[in-house]
Amino acid sequence: MDPDGPARQAPAPIGGAQRGGSGIPGGRRKQRVSMADVARLAGVSSQTVSRVANGHPGVVGATREQVLAAMRELGYRPNSAARALRYGQFNTIGVILFGLASTGNSRTVEAIATHAAAEGYAITLIPIGIPTQDNVLGAFTRMGELAVDAVIVIIEIHLLDAGTVTLPPGVHVVVVDSDAGDRYSVVDTDQAEGARLAVRHLLDLGHETVWHVTGPKTSFASQRRAQAWRLALEEAGRPVPPPLHGDWSAESGYAAGLALAGEPGCTAVFASNDQMALGLLRAFHERGRAVPADVSVVGFDDIPDASCFVPPLTTVHQDFAEVGRRCVQGVLRQIREGGASRPGTDLVPTRLVVRESTAPPPRARP
Repeated sequence: MDPDGPARQAPAPIGGAQRGGSGIPGGRRKQRVSMADVARLAGVSSQTVSRVANGHPGVVGATREQVLAAMRELGYRPNSAARALRYGQFNTIGVILFGLASTGNSRTVEAIATHAAAEGYAITLIPIGIPTQDNVLGAFTRMGELAVDAVIVIIEIHLLDAGTVTLPPGVHVVVVDSDAGDRYSVVDTDQAEGARLAVRHLLDLGHETVWHVTGPKTSFASQRRAQAWRLALEEAGRPVPPPLHGDWSAESGYAAGLALAGEPGCTAVFASNDQMALGLLRAFHERGRAVPADVSVVGFDDIPDASCFVPPLTTVHQDFAEVGRRCVQGVLRQIREGGASRPGTDLVPTRLVVRESTAPPPRARP
């Protein structure tokens, strides 16, 4: 029988219903619809049904639609577990992360899920509350039980680079937001370049220096941004004010803003994320420091609401969609090539988005 061209034949009895289905009092449960049942109803071979079920391109359109119609009519669902055991591939990517509340983590996970789906993969998510070696190994064990092909680890804090946590050897893995590129395949935003862009923008406007509100001390991204802020000021020969420490929240930005509002020499502030910048805006407003007339504010992330702040926020744009795409492509490359994680860091560029929260300092205006 030609698998892609036969005429539809009359259906044969399906899946044991003739022996008493669930609709017959006292009858046995209806058996699972098989690939052979679909083939008989569609009038094609089981090989053709298999190719359609697995998304194989080598089936002509009319035959594909004929098979899909038979699947719908019979309620057939491909046995993905059996297919995975047969081919040794589960079409699932595991994602281990430390906290889903932060903007960067949640948007990165969203991007990973979107790009994985476009490649025919699902994701399995395991959040870890306390990032310890035991918890990381436990998460990898759990991923093994759930049968995933590769793992993406979103690890914002200093663990991998400090050697506090190590990942199991030989696995297909990509790490996000870490300084461990000497041991793992890492994808990250160019944190340092983004911070330099923010500081240079404010200095170019005429500000004498730039104050800084950092993220958590344990955060790799926060430390990289703070280091770049300090270096940019030192390279320009400008004074380096003492940084104020936040925790990514608007509340911590608000507390920092109340302190900075009492600094008469503070005319420009770089916040390490947009949520803390939002807190700064509120504090300056309450203390009568107009933005940007009295003090300019720059954030980092370019969250969707940044353009709706009052005033609209100048910020550093992170391309989370591109980070997610490169993570997925990285693990798929390892799966297809059959290799483990290759050391190296893939940096996604940042760019400055100038809005209305920055302007020259008061003394520099006409």
